[in-house]
Amino acid sequence: MSPSADPLGPDDPTPATGPSRRSVLGTATGAALALAAGATGTAGSAAAADLPLLGTYDVVVVGSGAAGMTAALTAAHQGLSCVVLEKAPTFGGSAARSGAGVWIPCNPVILAAGVPDTPAKAAAYLAAVVGPDVPADRQQAFLRQGPAMISFVMANSPLRFRWMEGYSDYYPELPGGLPGGRSMEPDQLDGTILGAELARLNPPYMAVPAGMVVFSADYKWLTLAAVNAKGAAVATECLARGTKAALLGQKPLTMGQSLAAGLRAGLLAAQVPVWLNTPLTDLFTENGTVTGAVVTRDGAAGLVRARRGVIVGSGGFEHNAALRAEFQRQPIGTAWTVGAKENTGDGIQAGRRAGAALDLMDDAWWGPAVPLPDEPYFCLAERTLPGGLLVNAAGARFVNEAGPYSDVVHTMYDRDPSAPDIPAWLVVDQNYRNRYLFKDVAPTLPFPDSWYTSGAAYKEWTLDALAGRIGVPAVALRTTVSRFNGLALGGKDTDFHRGDSAYDHYYTDPAVLPDSCLAPLWLPPFHAFRIVPGDLGTKGGLRTDARARVLRPDGTVIPGLYAAGNASAAVMGHSYAGAGSTIGPAMTFGYIAALDLATA
Repeated sequence: MSPSADPLGPDDPTPATGPSRRSVLGTATGAALALAAGATGTAGSAAAADLPLLGTYDVVVVGSGAAGMTAALTAAHQGLSCVVLEKAPTFGGSAARSGAGVWIPCNPVILAAGVPDTPAKAAAYLAAVVGPDVPADRQQAFLRQGPAMISFVMANSPLRFRWMEGYSDYYPELPGGLPGGRSMEPDQLDGTILGAELARLNPPYMAVPAGMVVFSADYKWLTLAAVNAKGAAVATECLARGTKAALLGQKPLTMGQSLAAGLRAGLLAAQVPVWLNTPLTDLFTENGTVTGAVVTRDGAAGLVRARRGVIVGSGGFEHNAALRAEFQRQPIGTAWTVGAKENTGDGIQAGRRAGAALDLMDDAWWGPAVPLPDEPYFCLAERTLPGGLLVNAAGARFVNEAGPYSDVVHTMYDRDPSAPDIPAWLVVDQNYRNRYLFKDVAPTLPFPDSWYTSGAAYKEWTLDALAGRIGVPAVALRTTVSRFNGLALGGKDTDFHRGDSAYDHYYTDPAVLPDSCLAPLWLPPFHAFRIVPGDLGTKGGLRTDARARVLRPDGTVIPGLYAAGNASAAVMGHSYAGAGSTIGPAMTFGYIAALDLATA
């Protein structure tokens, strides 16, 4: 399918209007840096111009994640010469590490699967979720071009997608929300199509069990495999897929591994070079226009020129302690994120020096995480399954544990510091442990000793003893559990409405009645897991318009500079529409940026 030459139709949207009530972070600082850059930019540009020229291309893309590779693939098929510059020794970025959910309303895959979506429903839902934080024309650009992007990617790469049936939109009760969900994920891909390049694929955040082929949608059932017939059947199916792939001599990839490998295969076919170990150090500007990238390659500085423009898709700043301390609430740091370790905000800072405005820098793609000694574990099913609850330092519940993960962390930060919710504690009983997978630890099996010695987990035979270990009032914890048990037995959480939303029931146990979200804690020993504000990456960055062009604080465009993915401020604003709200827009705005450059 050939994309339209103009990604947004005949009308050239006006630059973004004034910043929203929550998007002013970074504007004043960005303006000051722009003034500073203006004072020194000429000399800096002149010096950069004297660097060795490493190549000249129509389009230079920074970052080989979902945004960057989609942008490069689009540019190539528009007849533009293109190079992808990647800081890491591997390609794929955070996308390769992820479950690779993709949230794009009305796309051809979900429509073919019978999802009852319409453009009107999608527009109403996104507007209700995002609110006034994101200009309407950016929302409309995402909704209009997302389906075309998916068709383009499938036509020009081996990627195929599957609907994640039943994975509800995160707020299905809002106008246009779908309880059955709009999310999809990559289908199985044979990694041998990449040849030697497969060795340079960024590894996953959690490895699939050996000999199995597992999709994101399978995990909800694998968690229940010990107590649920469908869970056992899904586990058998995952093993059968793995066995079949082995017999065929394949290297089966799913989730983020499939997404990144499929896009990379598309770039190989289009003969787009991807330069690994090539970090961006700055943008190159001439007469106010971005015309290249200053990089380090083979240990030396060099210049890559761009005839038409540079697309920044270099990820967020989750591993930059200074930026997190500058823009985000405490406690915060770099140890609780599962984003790619190379994501230190290089593209954001380069854009900032070029005069770009920043938005949403206070926010991230949050989720409750257990700070395990090797790396944080991003909790999805564990906090939702029946037989567990979250308590704060006062030993009290404070949130709907089964709600959207970003909302849980927003609540952790928002509440009264006199009863801090950071860290919080996920408290479960042995009945819960006898039934459900926790991370990759099977039911009934002991957790690694390192979980206990690091303070990430505790186990005691009474609630009072557990309270003492985690530092909460024993009477309060007993009272909280007693109250929760009564609500669970009645099947209605009148305190925090856990189970009221269709979304709450995705990671639950259908055998538990009257509400699959709720079960009492009664069987010792009792377990507690430290919960901190984890994230999949930050969601603030360069302010862009509906054409993915980077904007200054006054709303004017920086010529030649585009951004997509977590290097740009998210089209989701401070919210999260559904699984894949990171990757879906990242790919779409990478696509939009390349189409816009094709008409430049």
